[in-house]
Formats: sequence, C-alpha cells, structure tokens
Amino acid sequence: MIVLGIETSCDETSVGIIDDNKILVNEIFSQKIHSQFGGVVPELASRAHLQKILLILKDALKNANLTLNDINLVCSTAGPGLIGALIVGYCFGSGLSLAINRHFVPVNHIDGHIYSVFLNNEEIEFPYIALLVSGGNTALYFIEGFYKATLLGTTLDDAAGEAFDKVGKLLGLKYPAGAAIESLAKNGDENYHSFPVAVIQGKYDFSFSGIKTSVLRFIQRNFPDGMSEIDKANISASFQKAVIEALLLKTLSAVNEFKVKHVAIVGGVASNKYLQKKFCDSISTNIKLHVPEPSLCTDNGAMIAFAGLKSFETNYYSKAKITHPFPN
Repeated sequence: MIVLGIETSCDETSVGIIDDNKILVNEIFSQKIHSQFGGVVPELASRAHLQKILLILKDALKNANLTLNDINLVCSTAGPGLIGALIVGYCFGSGLSLAINRHFVPVNHIDGHIYSVFLNNEEIEFPYIALLVSGGNTALYFIEGFYKATLLGTTLDDAAGEAFDKVGKLLGLKYPAGAAIESLAKNGDENYHSFPVAVIQGKYDFSFSGIKTSVLRFIQRNFPDGMSEIDKANISASFQKAVIEALLLKTLSAVNEFKVKHVAIVGGVASNKYLQKKFCDSISTNIKLHVPEPSLCTDNGAMIAFAGLKSFETNYYSKAKITHPFPN
C-alpha cells in the first residue's frame, strides 16, 4: 500500500511517502526563522506551513515518480503540537483525501515517533522499550504491538530537548541548541561539575527543570563577566552527561523489569551520538539498540505515514479519541 504522510505539528513541514515500511521519499523543510527568537513562534510556523506544504507535496510526488492517483491512503498529524500548525496539515491532508477519494487517517505525533524505528528496518521485534526524547516530549513506553503501547513514565516539567535548548540559550547558543551543545561537549570535561539529576517519586518519570536552574545558578555564581569557549564546553559536557544519565537509568530499569530484547530511542535528541554511545556501552550484548537515521529522528512525514498505515490496518483510527486538532 502506498501511503502519504503529512507532518506539521511544530516547525518542520514534511511530506513522506512509503510502501509498507520502505521509504519512497521523505521531504522535510525546517523553518530557520525561529532561531532569531530563541524558540518557535506559533504564528510564523503556521504561515510557513501554509507557504510550503503544496510545494513540498509536489516535490515528494515528483521525486517518488508518482501521481496522486497512485496514493492509497492519506495521513496527517492531528496532535499534539501547535494548534495553528496542526490545522494546516490536518486540513490539507483531509481535503486532499476527499479530492482523490481515499481514506484519511489522523495520526498522533507520538505514535509516529515510537513506531519510526520500523522504517527501513526489518530487525526490530515486539515487545520493546521505547524512549522518546525530543524538544517537546520525554517519555518511556512498553510496546507490545502496533497500537498496544503502555506509557510507563513521562516528564513532569521540561522535556530533555527543551532543557538542551534552554541551557543553550544560557550559553549564548542559537535555537535549537541540542546539536551545538553536543558539539561543544566533545571538547569539554564531563566531570567538570556535577549537575543534579532530580529524584522523582514516579518510577519511570523524568524532571529536567531543576538541572536547567542549576546551570543558571552555576553560571551566575561563577561567570558574572562572561564565559570562555572552554568554560562553555565544560558546562555543556557536564550538563549533557547529567541529562543522559537520567535517561539511561530509567530506560535500563524498564528493560530489566520487562525483560525485552530490543530498545528504541526515538525523537530529535535520539540523534545525539553521546547518548547512543552511552546506551551501547550500558546495555548487555543480547539486547539490540535501535535508533532511526537522523532524518527520521526529527519530525517527518514518513513516520506519520507508517503510523497511519498501522492505525488503518488495525482499525485503531476509527476508535481513537483524537480525530482532529481543533479544540472542543
């Protein structure tokens, strides 16, 4: 089945086309305008989606050597995300499905991420533990099958990627700051300072607002007149180590409890090489770690297409409570 997926939940406009779990094309436009504001501006994001979505669809069809008549199923992200941005993709996808007389499937953005490891990957098997780490979400799931996922824990405040962006702002880095912090950390000492990792009552819950505040107070106390590049590198390395240790600790605990043989790290922060290395070094040799390629870690249409396909095949979409991004 040829499936078209549309993703517009935040600041990426993307159209992906898949054939089962094989990616035919995955066009992604990342909005750069938000870097000057230190974060995503919802109104600007919505306008950019409106300007780009039709052009990206045309590029996707051309690069896949397909026409709209070849599409069997249309899927769009229906939440969570920025309401204005979601409306653009949802209305575009549902309207397109009516125009070509195809089924339309609304997709939860989180489902797109947790099943993204199946794209171009024949090795992963159920059950598995999925760690979702991105700018907007940090959560741990036990996945027993398609649309048979149990949420084990989530962040009680900031997401891990959000903490990276906020600390990046303290260091004078442009938004988004995750890649810049990872790059700086390569030249820093991860044992330079021990930033605290919050102890949470929930067994698999996370909290990252405290470490952000700890970095702020450390900078205010020790660098009132500014930081050198090596200071920034040391702070980046120490901060990154603390965040990833928290992610690793909870994930390994879930792996041991549920006795799985497969672990997936998904979402934007999953592309962090230090995080991948720490996980590879920590899990036993009989457990396989799966990380999507970088273009599948970020928000993208291919993951929405695949999650939508599985929702359609299991008839989940007709029973799902979320059917559109509009508020009740």
